[in-house]
Amino acid sequence: MEDDINMRKSLQIAMADFKEFEVTTFKNAVDALKVLDDSFELVITDINMPKMDGIEFIKALEGRYDVIIMTGNATLQRAIESIHLGVKDFLLKPFEVDTLIDAIKRVAKMAQIIKKTKQTEPKLNNADTFIATSAKLLKVINIANKVSKTDVSILLQGESGVGKEVFATYIHQHSNRKNKPMISLNMAAIPDNLIESELFGYEKGAFTDAVDKKPGEFEKANGGTLFLDEIAEMPYAVQAKLLRALQEKEIRPLGSSKPIKIDVRIVSATNANLVQKIQNGEFREDLYYRLNTIPLNIPPLRERTEEILPIAKHILEKNCKEYKLGEKIFSQEAQADLLAYKWPGNIRELISVVQRAAILSETNIITADSLYLHNRGL
Repeated sequence: MEDDINMRKSLQIAMADFKEFEVTTFKNAVDALKVLDDSFELVITDINMPKMDGIEFIKALEGRYDVIIMTGNATLQRAIESIHLGVKDFLLKPFEVDTLIDAIKRVAKMAQIIKKTKQTEPKLNNADTFIATSAKLLKVINIANKVSKTDVSILLQGESGVGKEVFATYIHQHSNRKNKPMISLNMAAIPDNLIESELFGYEKGAFTDAVDKKPGEFEKANGGTLFLDEIAEMPYAVQAKLLRALQEKEIRPLGSSKPIKIDVRIVSATNANLVQKIQNGEFREDLYYRLNTIPLNIPPLRERTEEILPIAKHILEKNCKEYKLGEKIFSQEAQADLLAYKWPGNIRELISVVQRAAILSETNIITADSLYLHNRGL
């Protein structure tokens, strides 16, 4: 993505000699978003562009592609800050074409390693990877252990990235329902007009596109746990139907006159202030009390500083093993930066920072500079 037509054409011509790459160019991000599909693997973009800047563009990609940023001196700060969005590398203009080619090959190699690892190695059970030494987190885990054996509804609250889904999985796997399905549904990721059919399912002919019967997530989770993430984003009209399902322990698929009995444990999560949403008329108070039987507030990472280094070292060891990177350690300066940083993205950001540093570090010592935290403001 490059709005400068001369540079765009120059790069396209220069890269034409490399037959292993198939290149498509766009003058702005808006045009690119209309065309990008699963046939694309890597996006190279500038920061300052008309219609939509590079940061907004990267957010719109939602992690579907690897990204390399090209930037001038004026936007170097923003480029470095964008790393937490998943950017794999950035190049400072002006640069040689060979530099770009090397960056592309490096990112492609990283992608191949990750893809191969995911295909050949079993996934770790996230629910068994808690590293908890702080009193605040241990208190939450203690409550989770107590309530996991019950069927009461649990509301997980906390900032984005603190690990609410990991807690939901932990609760399910320590419950009497552990041998039954756990279904996760993110309210924010589903269009409002589809949430009801996703939850409750539908009969053939219930609406124009309903060519076959489809079970909803409630039915799929029967006997197990249904995790409703970003519950604050559920449309107000659907909230009443969710409340009815919880109260009567039955659902009615769209287009059906016959109710289906359900036995589902509900765990929900949000980073929003539901009390404020109730006051604003955006969330039902009766549903809130039904979901909030046991509230669990997961503390942010900045309030659990004693856990930062153990978690970071665990992530580093895991990545080095999975990607066959050898043994790597953090320098003393890097450890100091990890402790000083405020971690607005919490565990999710820590995982991203350590993974990137592990893969791109050329030596077995991960320095403070390779973390890029000093460029984000400690």
